[in-house]
Amino acid sequence: MSIRIDRKIVGYEVVRKEEEAAARAEAQLAREERQSAKIIRMTEQVARPEGMDALEGSTYKIKTPLDDHAMYVTINDIVLNPGTEHEQRRPFEIFINSKNMDHFQWIVALTRLMSAVFRKGGDVTFLAEELQAVFDPKGGYWKPGGKFMPSIIADIGAVIEHHLRKIGLMEKEELSEQHQLMLEQKRAEAEAANSGRVSQARQSQTETGYPESARLCGKCNTKAVVIMDSCATCLSCGYSKCG
Repeated sequence: MSIRIDRKIVGYEVVRKEEEAAARAEAQLAREERQSAKIIRMTEQVARPEGMDALEGSTYKIKTPLDDHAMYVTINDIVLNPGTEHEQRRPFEIFINSKNMDHFQWIVALTRLMSAVFRKGGDVTFLAEELQAVFDPKGGYWKPGGKFMPSIIADIGAVIEHHLRKIGLMEKEELSEQHQLMLEQKRAEAEAANSGRVSQARQSQTETGYPESARLCGKCNTKAVVIMDSCATCLSCGYSKCG
């Protein structure tokens, strides 16, 4: 086979027969390994432990201003590799109960899908993030403490995130002691600056735990952003545009 050379030759190297044979043998070995390789699944099928009629779990209450009846979210867990250094607690199933039957259909569908994802194994933490990104076109609501929930689905996602952090599948976002002291100082300064306002502002501050003039934080959805020293800082999660 002829090869046309359209560039200037600046160097060359002679391929030896031994090197060519070794390269062919290595390529053949790689092909054989790929053909004989076992299938490696990305996830494992999690099954209910044999002989266990009861699972440990936690129940969380969700009370929204949109409904007179509360929702109760129950998440049951199983323990993988019990008694070993690799022991890990994982969610296995989820149930949502409420006296309000308006949401019955989507609640049943949602819990069945989430339980199927839990039992499939692998990384299930994405559920919390995806659910909290759901927005109600009619608008969300404020929870005690000044946290904004864009929808009931997002509130369920927040409960799942709290549970996953509780069992160790998600890392807890904890502020350092120095950062916490700085936020406490900023809160005290903001409260002192607003001390001359009307009693209604003081009542609002008592209900949320943050100054009445605080704005909504784009990171944690809590009405806790105050401006001190020309810098907007969230008193809840510590987020600041100033670094």
